Amino acid sequence: VQLQASGGGLVQAGASLRLSCAASGRTFSRYVMGWFRQAAGKEREFVAAITRSGSSTYYADSVKGRFTISRDNAKNTVYLQMNSMNPEDTAVYYCAAVENPLRPLAVTEYDYWGQGTQVTVSS
Repeated sequence: VQLQASGGGLVQAGASLRLSCAASGRTFSRYVMGWFRQAAGKEREFVAAITRSGSSTYYADSVKGRFTISRDNAKNTVYLQMNSMNPEDTAVYYCAAVENPLRPLAVTEYDYWGQGTQVTVSS
């Protein structure tokens, strides 16, 4: 599966942004989808994940209550709605896919990655 992330940009603290990740190739609904981010000089970290049907979601504590992951299997797209953003959210955001993860929050579980989209939050 090929993944293409989009929607990043420069926003002020407190603003909202929505990221999209379009998938092509194999059947999108086969995959658990995740969003990860990597700030400059830091390791890539988990942000959010969603199960194949969208019935269950998982969030990092740092974004819980502010970010929402969702998916539209008919459009082969996963989204990350980011609200009440702060400068600590500044990073390159990546979408990723995996078929049968044992640990859906782990970076190493994911087999397919998008190219990343830059998100910058100014104070």
